[in-house]
Amino acid sequence: MRRSSVLLLGVSLLASAALPALAQQAPQGTAQPVSGPLVLYTSQLEPDAAATVEAFRKLHPGVQVEWIRGGTNQIMPRLRAEIAAGSPRADVLLLADSLTFEGLKAEGLLRPSPEVNTGATPASVHDADRTYFGTKLLTTGIVMNTRAPFTPRVWADLLRPEARNMTAMPSPAVSGAAAIHVQTIAQAPGLGWDYLTKLAQAGIQPRGGNGAVMQSVAGGERAFGIVVDYMPIREAAKGAPVRYIFPEDGVSAVTEPAAILRSSRNPQAAVAFISFLLSKEGQQLASSQGFLPADPNVTPPAGFPDPKTVRVLPLDAARAAAEADATLRRFNQLVGQ
Repeated sequence: MRRSSVLLLGVSLLASAALPALAQQAPQGTAQPVSGPLVLYTSQLEPDAAATVEAFRKLHPGVQVEWIRGGTNQIMPRLRAEIAAGSPRADVLLLADSLTFEGLKAEGLLRPSPEVNTGATPASVHDADRTYFGTKLLTTGIVMNTRAPFTPRVWADLLRPEARNMTAMPSPAVSGAAAIHVQTIAQAPGLGWDYLTKLAQAGIQPRGGNGAVMQSVAGGERAFGIVVDYMPIREAAKGAPVRYIFPEDGVSAVTEPAAILRSSRNPQAAVAFISFLLSKEGQQLASSQGFLPADPNVTPPAGFPDPKTVRVLPLDAARAAAEADATLRRFNQLVGQ
């Protein structure tokens, strides 16, 4: 998800001496103020990346942040090339999904960072070894056209006769969120491969990304879709004839983790950056950008339910990373791709 064909580069400037006294306080999660250059590689959308860096810069004027953004499929080849050359530039990675980080962790490329202040975010969204930290929840649930024959409550409702050949989903080969969704469902008790097999038999045909699914449901070509949350919620607010459903038996979620590379030249500033993302202020910023915050105590964006009422299906990220290729092959065989 969030793929872009062009890498965009932004460099923040030093804060002026006129910054308010609050900005001079010691950063959360560190003993003393931090300073120096910090390089961020991120898959955030450009406006979100710029706003995130600017908010951090105001709190930590001694840090000069250079940020480079692109889809994960662009950032990772760049990073791999730098690692192969022996000169990785990034201090912090802020990318879409935990599976990417599991691979880097297995290679010993991530820095364990117990000093990161996780605030009120739940431990379940972070790596148990504290090498990467979930910063928000991008859930995948069900979008329905408002003229659909029924309102689904649970995932099994998509197997009803009225939904046959009427459900769309993104291709796991295109959408990272869709790939994680398939892996999450495959691991979920009560769903698993039995459910995915029945879903294929019910006529689901993955195609394109989340945007293509939204278009087919909003246009009435399909009654239902499996899609990331923010798209239908935003479009419904604009008047589109769609509604997003958080199934009662749970949603899969991409947590957009952040991690510090073991090769970081400024780990203290990197710790402060991730601590900011997980602080109340950082979580409020994520909410203002239209995303469900990882901290359940932070008010979600308009159109989202109380985070405490959303059930997130667990995912063994290490297992999912190890089984990713086999899972994709098996799913493609089910749907005839």
